[in-house]
Amino acid sequence: MRITQGCFSFLPDLTDEQIAAQVDYCLSRGWAIGLEYTDDPHPRNTYWNMWGNPMFDLRDAKGVMMELEACRKAHPQTYIRINAFDSTRGFETVTMSFIVNRPDEEPTFVMRRTEADSRAIRYTHDVIR
Repeated sequence: MRITQGCFSFLPDLTDEQIAAQVDYCLSRGWAIGLEYTDDPHPRNTYWNMWGNPMFDLRDAKGVMMELEACRKAHPQTYIRINAFDSTRGFETVTMSFIVNRPDEEPTFVMRRTEADSRAIRYTHDVIR
């Protein structure tokens, strides 16, 4: 099952050239770039591990691509995403986020629906690896 989170998630995986073009777009807007990775891509897991610090002073996508390559080498079988932050309002707001690396085999989520008292419905999620 393909995890679909963030921008471009319903498209085929982006090439490095396409990733660099998106990073250039973000940098042209003055957004900072951050890399994150995880082996638990559950939609409720919003806290991924940061790879280094957010890159606030970059003007070229090459710096991000070098960090992405280092993250891929260190964590080849994890999900890696790029986040773009806009700080024009005085605080960091994630403006764009997209997955740039996936493990060879992705987990499958199963949702179970249970009816409870008073017509309440409860949902649980299980991961099948």
